Amino acid sequence: MPTLKFQLQNTDTHSKARAGEISTDHGKILTPVFMPVGTAGSVKAVTNQQLTEEVKAQIILGNTYHLYLRPGVNVIEQAGGLHHFNNWEKPLLTDSGGYQVFSLAGTRKIKEEGVTFQSHIDGSKHIFSPESVMDIQRSIGADIMMAFDECPPGGSDHSYAKKSMELTHRWLDRCINRFESTQNKYDHSQNLFPIVQGGVHKDLRKESCNFISSKEAAGNAIGGLSVGEPENVMYDICNFCCELLPQNKPRYLMGVGTPWNILECIGMGIDMFDCVMPTRNGRNAMLFTTKGIINIDNKKWENDFSPIDDGLDCATSNNYSKAYLRHLMKAKEILGLTIGSVHNLAFYNWLVAEARTKIITGEFAAWKNEMVVRLKHRL
Repeated sequence: MPTLKFQLQNTDTHSKARAGEISTDHGKILTPVFMPVGTAGSVKAVTNQQLTEEVKAQIILGNTYHLYLRPGVNVIEQAGGLHHFNNWEKPLLTDSGGYQVFSLAGTRKIKEEGVTFQSHIDGSKHIFSPESVMDIQRSIGADIMMAFDECPPGGSDHSYAKKSMELTHRWLDRCINRFESTQNKYDHSQNLFPIVQGGVHKDLRKESCNFISSKEAAGNAIGGLSVGEPENVMYDICNFCCELLPQNKPRYLMGVGTPWNILECIGMGIDMFDCVMPTRNGRNAMLFTTKGIINIDNKKWENDFSPIDDGLDCATSNNYSKAYLRHLMKAKEILGLTIGSVHNLAFYNWLVAEARTKIITGEFAAWKNEMVVRLKHRL
């Protein structure tokens, strides 16, 4: 039986947006939630103290592929799991590594038993199977583990998407068998989320949603979106899946996306999000703010000594000016990467917290429509 609990607390009056609470052994998570991506056991350029105090992150991600290759399972086990290794006391989620493996298109081979791939670090050969990925995630010790799936490329035709989905389903059964036949390695419980696939084909998505729902897992994820398909298609498939997945389990939309993507998908009933965009864009001079998008490289900010964003309860956003951050970026100072990353993550977490408040007060739909326009505006 799953140890993770989900309580649905409010549903918006004029949309399908939900406010809820996920309970894990490492604490509660208020939804909707954005999860910063900590690929190799750290959120790039951001300290745990900043994540807790300024970003107000409730949960972060680790990546099975990257952690398996470096530092390796043995080091993480000796540390007592990733929570102890990186000193993060709140909930952790690990993805299965599937997306990373399948992105290595030139150096991997997919077979029924699993995937053979070459390390991007040293070219060494490795095999990921549903069983080994469960074992690795047990060793990492995440509160939420993801099933091993094949993520087909955006625009995959029906035939490829169907074969891929069916392989994902067979692998899911093997993941569940391995998960249920193994124990938690540390002093907390772990939970397994399966992943809906099927490309942009609604008949396949329906079949996958029904198959995944029948497993009665602790929560369910929607994968294979934001991989190249048009935005309106992504919204259509997301909405379609939300109508089919259980109401009483958290829904996790993997790898999506922009602030307006997140707001639109919250309106469809998504509870959990992750994306590298806030940190990656923050390191590359693109800032998301409560008033719109800023390219801090632009000369117009050279003499702007106003705060990066005084609409956030974040010391980094309030205490550093646009002119100073522009200077750091131009000078290629490492501090600039930290400031941009912390600010963007704080903004994303502010956005989902505001969405939660509006859901509870019944104002989400109107607020969302106004915010989508504002957030797309380039300052």
